[in-house]
Amino acid sequence: MENNKERFKDLTLLKRSENNYPTSPDQAKLETFDNKFPDRDYVITFDCPEYTSLCPVTNQPDFGHIIIRYIADKKCVESKSLKLYLYSFRNANTFHEESVNTILDALVAVAKPRKAEVVGLFRPRGGIAINVKATYGGKIDE
Repeated sequence: MENNKERFKDLTLLKRSENNYPTSPDQAKLETFDNKFPDRDYVITFDCPEYTSLCPVTNQPDFGHIIIRYIADKKCVESKSLKLYLYSFRNANTFHEESVNTILDALVAVAKPRKAEVVGLFRPRGGIAINVKATYGGKIDE
């Protein structure tokens, strides 16, 4: 039986009972753990229907639904760290296109997945809804 203490030694956020919310994506930390099935392709999906950020021009809040899907290689993203990372956009001034690509870049940097995609479905403001999809490593088929 594998030693879980050793396996999870790098997970610092999950162990905390209090949440110290980062104030920006640059201050947030995505954490990973070892994928126990690195020889198998399987799709991991995170669904965040309550994403918020701020318009960089008007400073008004933007609301959206972020869906992250990826095929892990050696590492998987730990969900609490992802929750805190996505929460950090709440006070960030960013366009929708930028936030989706920033999330994808952060995921790829820490987890190095085989494939990944981030979809942002943003609520209408001024009568226009914006949907953005960024991919890494090719299309994920299901």
